[in-house]
Amino acid sequence: MKKPIVTLLLGAAVLTACGTGGTSAPAGDSTKPAATSTGTGTGTGTVAWGACTDLIGPDGKPATPAANVECGKLPVPLDHAKPDGEKIDLALIRIKATGDRAGSLVFNFGGPGGSGVDTLAMAATAFAGLGKSYDLVSFDPRGVDRSSGVTCGDETEDLLTSNPDADQDALVKEYAAACAKESGKILPHVGTVNAAKDLDLLRGALGDEQLNYFGFSYGTHLGAVYATQFPKKVGRFVLDGAFDPTVTFEERAVIQASGFAQAFAAFAKDCVAKSCELGADPAAVEKTVADFVEGLKTKPLKVGDRELTNGLGQLAIITPLYSQQTWPVLEQATAAAIKGNGTILLALADSYTGRRADGTYSTMMASLAAINCADNTERPNAAETARVNEKVKKIFPILSFDGATGACAYWQVFGDDAAKRIDATGSAPIVVIGGKGDPATPYQWAGKLMDQLKTGVLVTYEGEGHGAYLTGNGCVMKTVNAYLLDGKLPSNGTTCAA
Repeated sequence: MKKPIVTLLLGAAVLTACGTGGTSAPAGDSTKPAATSTGTGTGTGTVAWGACTDLIGPDGKPATPAANVECGKLPVPLDHAKPDGEKIDLALIRIKATGDRAGSLVFNFGGPGGSGVDTLAMAATAFAGLGKSYDLVSFDPRGVDRSSGVTCGDETEDLLTSNPDADQDALVKEYAAACAKESGKILPHVGTVNAAKDLDLLRGALGDEQLNYFGFSYGTHLGAVYATQFPKKVGRFVLDGAFDPTVTFEERAVIQASGFAQAFAAFAKDCVAKSCELGADPAAVEKTVADFVEGLKTKPLKVGDRELTNGLGQLAIITPLYSQQTWPVLEQATAAAIKGNGTILLALADSYTGRRADGTYSTMMASLAAINCADNTERPNAAETARVNEKVKKIFPILSFDGATGACAYWQVFGDDAAKRIDATGSAPIVVIGGKGDPATPYQWAGKLMDQLKTGVLVTYEGEGHGAYLTGNGCVMKTVNAYLLDGKLPSNGTTCAA
């Protein structure tokens, strides 16, 4: 079973009425985005744009991009302390502005470990309104997929498919050793501070005087670190699904367990209200799902030539909890699995772990471990992890991780806490969005990040789901678009109803 990967996740990513009370942008902020060049690469690096040849679609298969989509590479120093030394390439994607171009808008969609290249290609239509004025740009951060992605041999698959009685601690140790063997050159140079320095080189290569940025989930952390490192280069920043980098491993595990428990309860209530196949009342729904996942410990479900293990079942259940739109998928998939067909649940787990249709994996899980271990000095051992697990088990048993040790305990590169220190004093205002029903980045983190930034403006979304803009909530979209496109800064405390 796949307990250690869950440990990595925990320790180591409808139109409504709205009253924004928005105000005009502060003095010095024009009604045009803060970027004026043609974006041909006039900064410290150059981008050779061309056709995208290796995009991956939502089904894990090769995808064909639209005509206005380009891909490119930006050489950056492997070691930022040696700017003239060895270079690595950052993989980029750009969707050209469809209207009067005013600059670039750079996205990070979270993780850490997610491919910005593939995600922007898939999500382009969601940002069509912003794409009238901006070139929409994203990238694979260093250590991710095409940008010297971290790989760990077959150990990821071994973790995912291990037997319940396997020595999980030994498996994690082997996993960390394999990562060091295969990716030893890049491992010392991943992490959010280095990614923020890359982001500034990207800004320069795009020819933008200031960076306009839209970060989701972990992308809010990257944006906050960038604003700390380069406050005068901050243009229009929106951080949606805010992460508090000061939380400890234990605090993060407990808070996220509470967030997913809340989302699970909301799903169960909604399911019953719509005639639920999993139970007659919310408590029955929750028990049905929890019992099914628990049963996978002793009897994995055969799915073709594979198995839906307990660990994969855990990920399959939490994946649709990220968005209210996918709650019906959770009901249908679980009901089918209880009847013996685990195809949809296994596909949900695969989407979380980055397993492709051909059986290979993206670097998502390895990159997540590498970046998380780089970004802090915590190295919880087996005893500490077990103590935290007991707390998680009482809150949301589906996320428990018995017998596991996080990979950072055996990581062969020391981390540091530089990415935890956030202070954007001197930057332009930064819009921070927190959702009251967000399971992965709970609402309380938004206020904490805003306070740390010292230049943040808080927008509250009262609905469900991880991240607010992509829910399609009219108020959130209107508020964000008004700032990014027109410089209309929302009032601190703006609230958008679900």
